[in-house]
Amino acid sequence: MIQILSGIATHAIALLLYPGLAAMLAFGGLAEIAWARVSGGRWEIADLPRRRPSPVVATVLLCSVLAGVQLAAPLNPVPGEERSVVLAAAALVFTTWAELALTVEFVAEPGLMFVIQVCWLLAVLGPAVQPESLRPQVLGNVLVPALLPVKIACAFLYVLCLPALLRLWPLAAPGERRGRRRLDGRILTWFPYCGLFTTLFVTPSSDDLLGVLRFFGITLGGEEQSETCSPGGVVPPALPLRRCPSGAAPPALRATSP
Repeated sequence: MIQILSGIATHAIALLLYPGLAAMLAFGGLAEIAWARVSGGRWEIADLPRRRPSPVVATVLLCSVLAGVQLAAPLNPVPGEERSVVLAAAALVFTTWAELALTVEFVAEPGLMFVIQVCWLLAVLGPAVQPESLRPQVLGNVLVPALLPVKIACAFLYVLCLPALLRLWPLAAPGERRGRRRLDGRILTWFPYCGLFTTLFVTPSSDDLLGVLRFFGITLGGEEQSETCSPGGVVPPALPLRRCPSGAAPPALRATSP
């Protein structure tokens, strides 16, 4: 009985605190602030909704927490033999399809998302083919020279898919409904997506404070890389428009008019 209660308490800590809900909110808040700075030149995020969470946010919350506890994060209370890369990937795939099914009007280019998600799944499951293991801590520790080209290619493909999966790209027109700044379930998916990258393609960190700092430092680096790969991070600011006198053509047109 004591062992059962201890297991319940351990999994509750993992789901609610670390590496679950609390860690995801803290990491996602920092990521959203950084993205607001990169895309809009401001150090603030969109306002929190003043109504109860929608079914989409609730679904994303449950799936993101489930994916987060599967990571090979240092000091993870969940035992290593109970974690699986397939379970993490399936949970993250379900978050994307829940958003497409329930709020398709807020997703730019829904048809393109399917192709990107297939490529992302190839990048996630590619490193697991040769080792024949689905444990996250095993896949990150594989350093066989013959598998390094495959691992590097999968890591590159993973990073290329991140901007679309985090809905940083494609960018919608500012006037459209889907182009408005809004804080939704994306804040919960930053840590699972970026943490899974660290889990799959970086050797596991030690179970101490330095290991935690190393894991989150590499994960933050992956988050910054996904923002850099997004077109929103490199689009130059719009040039100011000058008002022309009534009946006069703009200078560019006057230079080319006969």
